[in-house]
Amino acid sequence: MSNIEKLISQKTFSSEYNKGLISLIFVGNWIVSRHQQFFKKFDITMQQYNILRILRGQYPKAANINTLKERMLDKMSDVSRLVERLRKAGLIERKSSEVDRRAVDVQITAKGLALLETMDVDLPDLEDSLKLSLSEDEILQLNGLLDKVLMRY
Repeated sequence: MSNIEKLISQKTFSSEYNKGLISLIFVGNWIVSRHQQFFKKFDITMQQYNILRILRGQYPKAANINTLKERMLDKMSDVSRLVERLRKAGLIERKSSEVDRRAVDVQITAKGLALLETMDVDLPDLEDSLKLSLSEDEILQLNGLLDKVLMRY
C-alpha cells in the first residue's frame, strides 16, 4: 500500500495518472499549510510574502502592479488589495508612475527589507520537508518532471 493510499484511505484509483494527480494535490496542500503556519508567525500571508520577495528582487527599482501580477506564484491573488495591506503595514510604498500617470509604482521599504532579512533566517526550515525525503538527485528528477508538466501551462 502506497503512502497516499494510507493517508486518504483509498485503495484504488482510476489510473496511475489519477493517483499521481491526487498525490500532487495532497502534497501541495500539505506544503501550503506548512507555509501558512510559517508566515503567520510574521503576520503576513504567503501572497504578501511573494510580493515582498518580488519587490526585493527589483530593489532599488520600483515595480508596477502588472509586473507583480505577472510574477506572482498565486495567479488568483488580488494584487491591488495585497499591495494596500502591505502599504498600511509600512512594508511597501506606492506612488503614481512618472511614465504613466494611470499606473502605480510599488517599492519595498526599509521595514519590508528588514522583515525579509528576519524571515530569511528561518526560511530554509520550509525546505526540510523535501530535504528529509529526497536526495539531491531525486529533487533534480522531481524538478525536471514538474518542469515537464509546466510546459503545458
